[in-house]
Amino acid sequence: MNDLYDALKLVAFPIHKEGYKFILIFAIATALLAMLSNFLGLIGLVATLWCIFFFRDPERIIPVEENVIVSPADGVVTRVEYSVEAPEELGYGKKKFNKISVFLNVFNVHVNRVPVSGKITKVIYRPGKFLSANADEASIENERNAAIVKTKNNLEIVFVQVAGLVARRIISELKEDQEVTIGQRYGIIRFGSRADIYLPEAVEIKSLVGQTMIGGETIIAKIN
Repeated sequence: MNDLYDALKLVAFPIHKEGYKFILIFAIATALLAMLSNFLGLIGLVATLWCIFFFRDPERIIPVEENVIVSPADGVVTRVEYSVEAPEELGYGKKKFNKISVFLNVFNVHVNRVPVSGKITKVIYRPGKFLSANADEASIENERNAAIVKTKNNLEIVFVQVAGLVARRIISELKEDQEVTIGQRYGIIRFGSRADIYLPEAVEIKSLVGQTMIGGETIIAKIN
């Protein structure tokens, strides 16, 4: 336990509140494993440190530039698609959007951030499957939580938390009629997932497939 305590003291980054119970469970399991053998205790220690790392919640430098949209999540842009439909539960019908998908692996920060300032007009959770978040059909088939924010320019931006193969819990703190600011924390997905953002076709995309995103910091698109 002394080794675990010394290791925990080295952690300087903030931890998301959702992580505390998991860290405690991992720490207790580590202590029990250490009673059985040093090797098992070491495995438990590594797992506990990974759990702490997973739930980190670092501060971000939010852009002050006007009319920009930031990435809602850390990760890598895996898709940029044009003229696609938004999730059907949002009621847009055949209206077309441009879509950017950001894939989060288990080593990325999983705290999600609001991509643009405005007013939340709709929040809809939909249960679904747990396909790999990298799969083409994940946006349609997987469990997800979608939100719409209306900007001061009266544009509606859709951003969606999508569960993945091992992500079994989507948490969103957004409420309808809530005023939000760009880069504001709003939720988290456990463990490994995807964030989709649907933009009006007039919005200029500023990201490329393969580009690494920093949630709340990296400009993903710009309102002309």
